[in-house]
Amino acid sequence: MRVETKLFGVIEIADDKVITLTRGLIGFPQMQHFTLIYDEQKQNRGTIMWFQSLDEPEFAMPVVDPSSICEDYNPTVNDELLSAIGELNDENLFVLVTIKVPSDITKMTINLKGPIIINSDTRLGEQIIVEDDVDMRFPIYDILQSKKEKAGE
Repeated sequence: MRVETKLFGVIEIADDKVITLTRGLIGFPQMQHFTLIYDEQKQNRGTIMWFQSLDEPEFAMPVVDPSSICEDYNPTVNDELLSAIGELNDENLFVLVTIKVPSDITKMTINLKGPIIINSDTRLGEQIIVEDDVDMRFPIYDILQSKKEKAGE
């Protein structure tokens, strides 16, 4: 599939790289088909990726694996909310959180309250609101800078 995006120009997406959110993004139920865009040469955890909509090509948002920022992130989730995406286990569970990047990037945050849970076997996902008392605006700039310095970039 060829998609003309606002941020990345025309990109080719293989069918097996399409992620379907069964109920769309919270606040955007019409957006159900996405792909992840990232630098394949950076294999280190904590890499910022783009969750690119295939339904609205001008929409892409930065995301990250929350465990790369908060190693103990393990939210409580109502299993019924995830029943539509298939059986989850340690091998097929993939979690992303959205990143808010204001004009002052030192104020960058992630939303731990509304993760996107993906079953990598079925390529189905759900964005949910977790039951735990976690930050909707968890600051990450200093954490990312520290990881970057340790990696020698």
